[in-house]
Amino acid sequence: MKYWQAILFFLFGIAFANNLNIPWKACPNYKTYSGRRHYPATGPLRLPFQRPATSCRTFHSKSVEQTIEDVKEQLEDEDLARLFENCMPNTLDTTIRWHAADSHNPQTLVITGDIPAEWIRDSANQLLPYLPLAKSDSPLATLILGAIQTQAEMLIQFPYCNAFQPPKQSFLSGNDNGQSDRVTPAYDPAVVFECKYELDSLASFLKLSYTYWLYTKDQSIFTVKWLAAVERIIQVLEEQSSPSFDEKTGLPKDPVYTFLRNTDSGTETLGLAGRGFPLNANASLIRSAFRPSDDACVLQYFIPANAMMVVELSHLNQMLQASGHADIARTALVWANKIQKGIDQHGIVDHPKFGKVYAYEVDGYGSILFMDDANVPSLLSLPYLGFVERDDPVYVNTRKMILSSEGNPYYLKGKVISGIGGPHIGLRNVWPMSLIVQALTSDDDDEIMSLLDVLKHSTAGLGLMHESVDVSSFKSFTRPWFSWANSLFAELILDLLERKPHLLKKNAS
Repeated sequence: MKYWQAILFFLFGIAFANNLNIPWKACPNYKTYSGRRHYPATGPLRLPFQRPATSCRTFHSKSVEQTIEDVKEQLEDEDLARLFENCMPNTLDTTIRWHAADSHNPQTLVITGDIPAEWIRDSANQLLPYLPLAKSDSPLATLILGAIQTQAEMLIQFPYCNAFQPPKQSFLSGNDNGQSDRVTPAYDPAVVFECKYELDSLASFLKLSYTYWLYTKDQSIFTVKWLAAVERIIQVLEEQSSPSFDEKTGLPKDPVYTFLRNTDSGTETLGLAGRGFPLNANASLIRSAFRPSDDACVLQYFIPANAMMVVELSHLNQMLQASGHADIARTALVWANKIQKGIDQHGIVDHPKFGKVYAYEVDGYGSILFMDDANVPSLLSLPYLGFVERDDPVYVNTRKMILSSEGNPYYLKGKVISGIGGPHIGLRNVWPMSLIVQALTSDDDDEIMSLLDVLKHSTAGLGLMHESVDVSSFKSFTRPWFSWANSLFAELILDLLERKPHLLKKNAS
């Protein structure tokens, strides 16, 4: 980038901040702010109003504000209304760290919340509730398009990395993650916050891109930069579909990606000198070194991410065909069909109690990991991802398995909450995200209402979704500022108002 271009980006950022009239130094740290109650408090649970002052919000959208008012007016439950009011705008209110609203090349940095870096997966999911509004809200559309183009830049440079520092042109300082990771391919710590290869991160970029295009039909998304990012993703699929051993010589192949971290936690690094454990040939699946929880995969054919990639490659084919990029569109479809075949052959397995189910992870040798984790993509989320219907027989069996402590070691039960957790936090903590996904994938009215009741109480009176909560006490939780979970809760309310309005609306028959 030329010096004058950098100056322009800086001025755009200043103009953006000035338009919001933000006295930055006067604004409290939202990590601290979100951990305290603020007034007014309403409803039976007296849930507080947790939005920052208008002058401290990082982006303003008239259409989002109108949606909040419209939904509050419809909801019978005052506590759900307050939660929606807090959660729906949380990403815009608190995590737009930088936005350059250049009509030709918009850029947007979306941090995850209390960690001041951008995760590709988190940021994509944080923006999803706003996409239906983008067509009629030009500034919001530009913000989201900027996020897509910024992600594209990140993936072009380091497609194996999951979390990134502020772009150089933002003139914002980066942060040290406190680790001394040894990673191949090498990365630049001035650009990358963490470099865990997670297949779902690549799928999340495709999902955000497709959903934006679906709602806006904005052809300006198809930049040279965006197409280059897509080609990098296809390259990673090719590299990570390779087995651990050379099929001719039988000798171990040199892996493209390795990751080693000095840690006492087995979930934070990869075995076998950073390779991860062996994968068999001819599985038609894509390796993922880490899960969406940022925990290491045990068996690196991670089925939920492969399923998500099938869906998003099919979507990619659709949007590329419509935009005249037939060659890469065909390539995307070939990969989607190949991975689907691999899931059908290796990802559907027989469980001794639950019958035919989806495995969480496999290795192509016959090894199977039966479990599920709260983070999306998960087995529970397969209908939400668009991979299967809710009534798919294999999914129905899988759902019974993973929502049972008999079938899922991370289905945790306690006196205040039961649900799916994962190894990332430990064996006492359920993630509210898993209850949200359970409701999103349920057709059972009683189940949905029961989940909503638990979610209302899970905030410990703070009015926001948390990363995880102790099964015995809502007052013990992690991450009061976890924007992805807030966006997902907003998605749930919007989904139920459309799919099951009788559960939520005032005077519903």
